[in-house]
Amino acid sequence: MSRKNIESVLNEERLFEPPPAFAAQAGIRLEDLAMLHSRAAADPVGFWGDLARTELIWDRPFTQVLDAGGAPHYRWFADGRLNVSANCLDRHLEARGHKTALIFEGEPGDTRRLSYRELHAAVCRLANALRRLGVGYGDRVVIYMPLIPESIVAMHACARIGAIHSVVFGGFSSVALRERIRDAGAKLVITADGGHRGGHVIPLKEATDKALAADCDSVEHVIVCRRVSQPVTMRPGRDLWWHDVVDGESPVCAPVPVDAEHPLFLLYTSGSTGKPKGIQHASAGFLLGAKVTTQWVFDLREDDVFWCTADVGWVTGHSYNAYGPLAAGATIVMYEGAPTIPDGGRFWKICETHGVTIFYTAPTAIRALMKLGEELPARYDLSKLRLLGSVGEPINPEAWMWYHRVIGRERCPIVDTWWQTETGAIMISPIPGVTPTKPGSCTQPLPGIQADIVDEAGEPVTQPDAGGYLVIRNPWPFMLRTIWGDDERYRSTYWAKFQNRFYVAGDSAHRDADGYYWIMGRIDDVLNVAGHRLGTMEIESALVAHPRIAEAAVVGRPHEIKGEAVFAFVVCRGTRASGDTASLVAELRDWVTQQLGAIARPDDIRVTDALPKTRSGKIMRRLLRAIARGEEITQDVSTLENPAIVDQLRGVESKPAKRKPVKKKQKPRAVSREKRKVPKKKQAASTRKSAKMARRKVAPRKRR
Repeated sequence: MSRKNIESVLNEERLFEPPPAFAAQAGIRLEDLAMLHSRAAADPVGFWGDLARTELIWDRPFTQVLDAGGAPHYRWFADGRLNVSANCLDRHLEARGHKTALIFEGEPGDTRRLSYRELHAAVCRLANALRRLGVGYGDRVVIYMPLIPESIVAMHACARIGAIHSVVFGGFSSVALRERIRDAGAKLVITADGGHRGGHVIPLKEATDKALAADCDSVEHVIVCRRVSQPVTMRPGRDLWWHDVVDGESPVCAPVPVDAEHPLFLLYTSGSTGKPKGIQHASAGFLLGAKVTTQWVFDLREDDVFWCTADVGWVTGHSYNAYGPLAAGATIVMYEGAPTIPDGGRFWKICETHGVTIFYTAPTAIRALMKLGEELPARYDLSKLRLLGSVGEPINPEAWMWYHRVIGRERCPIVDTWWQTETGAIMISPIPGVTPTKPGSCTQPLPGIQADIVDEAGEPVTQPDAGGYLVIRNPWPFMLRTIWGDDERYRSTYWAKFQNRFYVAGDSAHRDADGYYWIMGRIDDVLNVAGHRLGTMEIESALVAHPRIAEAAVVGRPHEIKGEAVFAFVVCRGTRASGDTASLVAELRDWVTQQLGAIARPDDIRVTDALPKTRSGKIMRRLLRAIARGEEITQDVSTLENPAIVDQLRGVESKPAKRKPVKKKQKPRAVSREKRKVPKKKQAASTRKSAKMARRKVAPRKRR
């Protein structure tokens, strides 16, 4: 790889001060934030130690904060003991026992509310049932459920008895589920008969049965929660109904104190694109990070109603649904289904109905709802919202502005947060009552987080707007500890590149003259165009800034002259007119040139009705790269929300219907130079037998 820095071509100069009314009542003021940063800089280990003593309840207090002797295997609070579930539930029973802990709304419209006392009782009953089934300290339990209260009950029941949970997103296929069960060596699986998503029933029990059909001998029991009341096959001796196993169990279960470094959970990443990595997080450090960042970043108050839209199958749902807000005594909202059922106003209706005050979602969801226009959110009373958040990927400035103006009504701060499954909790973010924000920037690291940007040699990049590798220089309590069963992969993936000197996030970023961080995308997504290393996110932001474009994804394809060419997939706002594609593509190329310069001008733009997304809303960029390069698709597309979109992404639907396909190895009919005005060129052979796939246009050679 070239040692040349990654270039930033995005120019965003708008600045938004915290709204005065918000800043006046914020929990963290300017002087508070300055003090936190000062304490952390002077003594980072002592800083985290003090927070751990004051924020967590310990069964046995720790005497050593950090054991850094075996870097990169850092150990935090290692001789202390606590229980995570007790820190989230038991500690609130006296003061907040009757406070609503959880508000649930199902996709069909059913609702439930659980107080802290009721949630605690449900957790204890399941924990006792798990013990009766032989699950204990250190055993692994896979949770494969819809986003219903029982998923959080299951997570806390495991934590209560010292079992290690591994939540698998309910949109994953049986193959992906099997991989995770095998890798974790799970003793028990907790699932449901099904779940509601996008107007359909997801057959989770059926997928579980397929996953367990071969080479999953470690699983002794399957607990099935009844959600959709459809018939399922129950294997005698192995499968048990949830309501049967908890019936008669005591609502009291003494929490098991565990070592601070005891694994709380495994969470697998990259399941649809490669061998899944079981990210392992420790009990005390993870809980500390989830709790304090919830308080700092979201300015949490006693009367807040906090809605993080993420499924618990992702780390965001762990940190900011199941653990962080509950540890802080908040009321959380859970919604089972898709944001467009029955229409694109569902999110805003939930906010109105349940009085949501803090709303935390992904840019993908924001862009998808933005595509539907402003009329839908305008129908709902969003006056109780006081803070908005963004998570999961960089948010482009156009979506940021829509979020600010249409949803926040220009009075809600936006916290654009950067973090990862591996980091455990938010690392870079505005503090809403203090930090001026810039659309598209996650601003600055939180207290105690020493982020930096380095070049290929590991040297700091000091020039403003020059990009490089985003790294974290110091250990932090809520960092991953290893990859389950593959410590060498842990070392090589996150530490080896710079000889264990710092954690390598895998993202490219640049820092502006104000010290604000801008995430430019994954290092793997950086394009090398004619010697210029460009981040894909900035090109995507420019495309989405066009008034006709709602979403964009940019990848690279090989180019014989430039090295890589820019290939963009775009989704229009509203309904695109037929026959308008060529003029729109030309307009978009000129637009990007005006916004970013000729170097970022896309060579290819494919207009499509949707982007390939998993049911969690994540764009499958590796699939797009395969399509752009004309490669065979090897990814598991069963996890896609819309698998039928793949043919359109290949360009199938954009080809004329009446032309005959070119057979394999057949040469196209010769055309005279006078007609084409360019030398003839062999037509590319079809990679599929499909007639539509064979009609791909081939660019003429350039004259020399």
